[in-house]
Amino acid sequence: MRAIRRFTVRPVLPEPLAALADLAVNLRWSWHPETQDVFRAMDQELWESTHNDPVRLLGAVGRDRLTELAGDRKFLKMVELAKADLDGYLTGDRWYQQKAAKGADLPTSIAYFSPEFGITAVLPQYSGGLGILAGDHLKTASDLGVPIVGVGLLYRQGYFRQSLSREGWQQETYPVLDPDGLPLSLLREADGSAAGISIPVPGEDTLDARIWVAQVGRVPLLLLDSDVETNRGQLRDVTDRLYGGTTEHRLLQELLLGVGGVRALRAFSRITGAPDPEVFHTNEGHAGFLGLERIRELTVDGAGPRLDFDTALEVSRGGTVFTTHTPVPAGIDRFPRDLVEQYFGGNSPVPGVPADRVLALGAEGFEGGDPSVFNMAVMGFRLAQRANGVSVLHGHVSRGMFNGLWADFDETDVPISSITNGVHAPTWVAREVFDLATSSGADVESNDPALWEVVDKVPSADIWSTKRVLRQRLVEDARRRLRESWLQRGAAPAELGWIDSALDPDVLTIGFARRVPSYKRLTLMLRDPERLKRLLLDPERPVQLVIAGKSHPADDGGKKLIQEMVRFADDPEVRHRIVFLPNYDIAMAQPLYPGCDVWLNNPLRPYEACGTSGMKAALNGGLNLSILDGWWDEWYDGNNGWAIPSADVVDDPDHRDDIEAHALYDLIENEVAPRFYDVDAGNVPTRWIEMVRHTLKSLGPKVLATRMVRDYVEQLYRPAALSSRSLNGSHEGARAFAQWKQAVRRGWDGVHVEHVESHGVSASPEVGDEVSVRAFVSLGGLAPADVDVQLVFGTVANDDDLVDVATTSLTPVESYDGGRHRYEGAVTLGRTGPFGYTVRILPRNERMASPAELGLVANA
Repeated sequence: MRAIRRFTVRPVLPEPLAALADLAVNLRWSWHPETQDVFRAMDQELWESTHNDPVRLLGAVGRDRLTELAGDRKFLKMVELAKADLDGYLTGDRWYQQKAAKGADLPTSIAYFSPEFGITAVLPQYSGGLGILAGDHLKTASDLGVPIVGVGLLYRQGYFRQSLSREGWQQETYPVLDPDGLPLSLLREADGSAAGISIPVPGEDTLDARIWVAQVGRVPLLLLDSDVETNRGQLRDVTDRLYGGTTEHRLLQELLLGVGGVRALRAFSRITGAPDPEVFHTNEGHAGFLGLERIRELTVDGAGPRLDFDTALEVSRGGTVFTTHTPVPAGIDRFPRDLVEQYFGGNSPVPGVPADRVLALGAEGFEGGDPSVFNMAVMGFRLAQRANGVSVLHGHVSRGMFNGLWADFDETDVPISSITNGVHAPTWVAREVFDLATSSGADVESNDPALWEVVDKVPSADIWSTKRVLRQRLVEDARRRLRESWLQRGAAPAELGWIDSALDPDVLTIGFARRVPSYKRLTLMLRDPERLKRLLLDPERPVQLVIAGKSHPADDGGKKLIQEMVRFADDPEVRHRIVFLPNYDIAMAQPLYPGCDVWLNNPLRPYEACGTSGMKAALNGGLNLSILDGWWDEWYDGNNGWAIPSADVVDDPDHRDDIEAHALYDLIENEVAPRFYDVDAGNVPTRWIEMVRHTLKSLGPKVLATRMVRDYVEQLYRPAALSSRSLNGSHEGARAFAQWKQAVRRGWDGVHVEHVESHGVSASPEVGDEVSVRAFVSLGGLAPADVDVQLVFGTVANDDDLVDVATTSLTPVESYDGGRHRYEGAVTLGRTGPFGYTVRILPRNERMASPAELGLVANA
């Protein structure tokens, strides 16, 4: 018999234990081991059976035990110290406040929108890397004191729980989450009623949502929930599950995230007194509709300044940052244009904003674009003055992917920068690793890069013994998960005795865990099954593999890859050396990264935007074995791991896979395994440990999310806030900027370079010679102040393309009738080899974030 209603009854704690409730609902406990120790001390067995969930633990501890703990002085002291530590963490000045105190002009508040957030396994609101990154972003912002407010959706069924059939086929279940049983609180009005937001939708209906708040250290995370009684029919299920449902269902989710998210922020600020955000950061295109709601506020809202659309667009763009995460067009949300028109043409979620202007923002109006779709990433770029990719290589790929938006510019000039992702060390680094560093005198909370030099002080034997402890923990966790999986698959307990000897804490352990789209190539290692078996079963230098990953429920191709891997791992000949663990999540990852000696990554280059799992392994003393893609392409130095050679130039995908798989086998057999098993008299692999030391010193300071978030603050958030302020004061600056853009666009057809001449170059030019350039240009109705006439120079490649380009602005020296002008300048020859130059004209305005912002250029 099934219940017709479910809810969670929360405990009433004795007054001496009241602080436990504060410790449980602030998610800082998820990355603060000392707070976890408090909950573990209540009942270790119960702590483990509730999967390290403080809210569930408090609800499961019996009243007698609570009474006993309320009289336990030692335990009360633990609670007191943990609460004092949390209070100090929440109120003390941190990096951001210290920077502001030194005079830095920083944003007062930043809104961070993402469709998923991976904070902790007890709040399953994530599917993969995008959500994990968003969670690390918020946790790191909290540690640094950055005033961010997260905005997302509360999915009642999360993503999905993965299990396997007897045949190894992925199966999905969707356990229903009760918000009252999660570390959340409901945002309430002063009268105690639940705060909420509403969005008009077609059919003269509204999509309503209430607002839950997850406290991520110092950072509030607002999660919108459509499961409210005022929603009719399918509207109540809009936030049912992550990345599920029909195209229209996804559109509704993204409208709620973007438009509803801005309204939730306004409600949060009104109720709590928190400042309204100056900067809006959209993590991928899913939240792009936030820009339309901001335009509505500025144009037609009765409490707003009633600006025209173009002025409002500039105000909104100036304070918006867009991060793109996908290196493949298939990863972009593209809705049917007719469907978007249906939503914005009638009972619009942003009433008063013209539907034709909305549709133009998402139109693929460039060569090769599809006029029948509305592209969320394209809208994201058009609604944000600043945009970035998530690694240097991904920035290059993104500039190529979206070059059509700036069609007259070379890829290098497309205004998409790069900030390489990082990871939140307190979440992902094993406690034993921190203890090892602390015992050698390191201040693990320091931001000083010199901190990493302490690794040279740690004895090799201590590093090795610590890795052995972590490997043992992984083996035990993997065996437990493997047994549970086989029982779910229908095996009898009597069949599973072999699991007690599955994996070995003294064998070279390679990890591979990630989502399972085809480009990540889960089964590349299976290209030659017999050779892989020889590696796994080598009598002197065996290898073992721990593998995990989920395929999207609709991706049967990904599920077939998982089944192929599972069937190989089921083979009695090798099943003690290779395991596939279902339901990859944060709880699995936390012992997995530290327990692996090598982290394997073999995507099709360049389809990995960044990837962060290898970063987490590196911080735990693991070595990377990876295709040069994403972050590894940027920071591999030849000694901090191994690069799998990539056969990018091979067109046949099967042949390419064969080449790269055999390169992988060769590396493991000839370099990785021999180094791991090459031990000294103390049974320590000294050459391996030296690579571990170098990895920590070379990668440690780079892969941290503290570096990443500081980069966002300094390179994107601060400039965006300054732009927002300059445009959002009296709005006259924004109005003038919008009018200037319109005038430049109207007059650009009359802008061109008429003639270029140079002098000063001898028949045999030498380094140090000066080249003088004179350019005659026509500006039509524009003035010299509206443009930048540039001399562009560099090395000439074989096809006459300029590479290693530099620019210098030419100076207007004389004007003629008809809008014609003469510009002059000079450049000194600073290098040998083929040299070339050209001249171009760009729009110029101090309010532009990039010379390519308008997408206009006139080349000679």
